[in-house]
Amino acid sequence: MLTTVAAFDRIGEENAFAVLARATALAAEGRDIVNLGIGQPDFPTPPHIVEAAIKALRDGQHGYTPSVGIAPLREAVARDLNRRHGVEVDPGLVLIVPGGKVTMYAAIRLFGEPGAEILYPDPGFPIYRSMIEHTGATAVPVPIREANGFAFSAEETLSLITPRTRLLIINSPANPTGGVTPKAEIDRLVAGLAAHPHVAVMSDEIYDQFVFDGQAHTTLLAYPEIRDRLILLNGWSKTYAMTGWRLGYSVWPQPLYDKVRKLAVNCWSCVNAPTQYAGIAALDGPQDAVAAMLAEFDARGGIVVDGLNRLPGVSCATPGGAFYAFPNVAGTGRGPAKALAAALLEQAGVAVIGGPDFGIHGEGYLRLSYATSRENIAKALARMGDFLAGRKAA
Repeated sequence: MLTTVAAFDRIGEENAFAVLARATALAAEGRDIVNLGIGQPDFPTPPHIVEAAIKALRDGQHGYTPSVGIAPLREAVARDLNRRHGVEVDPGLVLIVPGGKVTMYAAIRLFGEPGAEILYPDPGFPIYRSMIEHTGATAVPVPIREANGFAFSAEETLSLITPRTRLLIINSPANPTGGVTPKAEIDRLVAGLAAHPHVAVMSDEIYDQFVFDGQAHTTLLAYPEIRDRLILLNGWSKTYAMTGWRLGYSVWPQPLYDKVRKLAVNCWSCVNAPTQYAGIAALDGPQDAVAAMLAEFDARGGIVVDGLNRLPGVSCATPGGAFYAFPNVAGTGRGPAKALAAALLEQAGVAVIGGPDFGIHGEGYLRLSYATSRENIAKALARMGDFLAGRKAA
C-alpha cells in the first residue's frame, strides 16, 4: 500500500469547480442548467490582446523566458500600477506567475509551518484556508460580517494577531461577498500593524478594477510603512476576461523576492511566452472593453440584488465590487445553505455555491456569480422563486 505525505491529506479544494462539474453532467443529460456558480467573466478576451499573443507566436516567441517574467511585462505592470494608483513600483520586484493562486501558494508556503498562525478572511476564497492547513500552520479565520457591509473590521482583525501570527491575508473587493473595505478601515488596520512588525500581509486585489457606485479601490501599495512586508496579488483573469490564459502577477518586498524567484525556478519555470506578450497589450492597450464590462456588471448586480430581495425568506446586501452577490437565505427555512444550494441545482436547475464552502461564517448564505447574461439571471431568479415558493420546479 502506498503511503503519501500527511500534508496532502489536508489539502481542500474550490467547490465551485465541483458544482461546475455536476452542472455540466446534468446539462449533458439534457437538463437546462443556469450556472451562477463559477466566477469568470462571460466576455471574450479583447481582440487586440488575442492578436498580441498570435503575433508573438508568429515572431518566434516559443521558448523559455526568465522565471520572474519578461522585463517588458514587469515594466508594464509597474506603469499600470502607477497610472491607476499613483504608486511607484520597482519592476525588479514584480513577479509574473501562471494565475493568482500561485501567489497565494508562494506566500503561504513562505510563512506557513507547524506552530505558525495565518489569518485569512472568512467567508473568503477557499484556497486560503486549504493552503494554510497544507503547510501545517493554524488557519485563523477573520470574520467578515454582513453587519459590517462585508468589509473586514480593523479592530477585530488586529485583536486576532498573536506572537505566532506570521501572515495576514486580506481581500478587497472580496470573493465571495462582493464586499469593499473603506479606506478609513484600511487606514486603521495599517496603523495597528505598526505594533506587529513580525506580521507580513498578502493583499489579494484581483478584483481591484471592479468597484461600483463611485467607490474607489484602496491598494495596500499606497502605504509605504508596510511595503517592506507587503505581498500584492493581482492579475489579468478577471479584468481582461483572461481566466484560461493563466496569467497573474505579484509585487514582493525585497527580502522575499529572491526566495520566491527560487520557488518559481523549482516549480513552474516560467509563464509561457506568448501569454506574457498578450499581458503587455492588455495593460498598455485600450481599456474601453474593461469599462464596458464594469458597466455591465454594475447593471447586472442591481438586477440580481433587486430580484433576490423579492424572493421569500431572502435578503441581499448590495455588493460594492467584484461580480458576486452573497444573499442571506437563513429566512427561507430550507435548512443548511449547502443543502439548499444542492437542491437548487438538482431540482430547479440553478447552480449556486453554498456559503459554508467559503468558511464557517458563510453558513446561512449562498454565493451567486452574475458573470452571465441578463437573460440567464432572469431565468435563474424565476426558478429560485418558484422553488422557494414550493411551485413546480423547472
